[in-house]
Amino acid sequence: GPSNSEGAGKVSLLKKVPALKDGDFTLAECTAILLYLSRKYNTPDHWYPSDIQKRAQVDEYLSWHHANIRANAPKTMWIKVLIPLFTGQPLPSEKLQEVMEGLSTSLKQFEERFLQDKAFIIGSEISLADLVAVVELMQPVGVGCDIFEDRPRLMEWRRRVEDAVGKELFFQAHEMILNIKELSNIQIDPQLKEHLAPVLMKMLK
Repeated sequence: GPSNSEGAGKVSLLKKVPALKDGDFTLAECTAILLYLSRKYNTPDHWYPSDIQKRAQVDEYLSWHHANIRANAPKTMWIKVLIPLFTGQPLPSEKLQEVMEGLSTSLKQFEERFLQDKAFIIGSEISLADLVAVVELMQPVGVGCDIFEDRPRLMEWRRRVEDAVGKELFFQAHEMILNIKELSNIQIDPQLKEHLAPVLMKMLK
């Protein structure tokens, strides 16, 4: 149901997604959820390595990610699809340009600081850091901002992530994001519009 409902509050005190409910245990924030699941199900070591330095590298990326990639990439989807859908008004092109400039700076840092000449963020094997990064970076692609174009190193990294996860699963996981423009054709409940429009606008300030 709606994330602001009473039921959602029982799963996440913040009433935000993602949220996890595992029996009586509840947890919010995607990074915390990923780490919890990797530990509970004893996933292969490369996802969140037992080696203290490799694990620290994953943690380092996850800490950097929130204020950089996540601070910019999802805004392309809000600007091009979600805000026009809920407000009925397109945003000026200057707003998208501003976000893309910020994202470009973050991508440059991502390539130079984290990816470098490695196959994946922490070395030769995929980790949670790569998953968190690629999911965010597919959002601009879904709204027609191909950030991988003209960035061969970034493109090759994405292809390696696809291969490591499995192409079928990769595109299944990103199906909604890659078809996000189809939301423009749906009818939104007026009360939901009234509730979400100011929230979305505030997120861009």
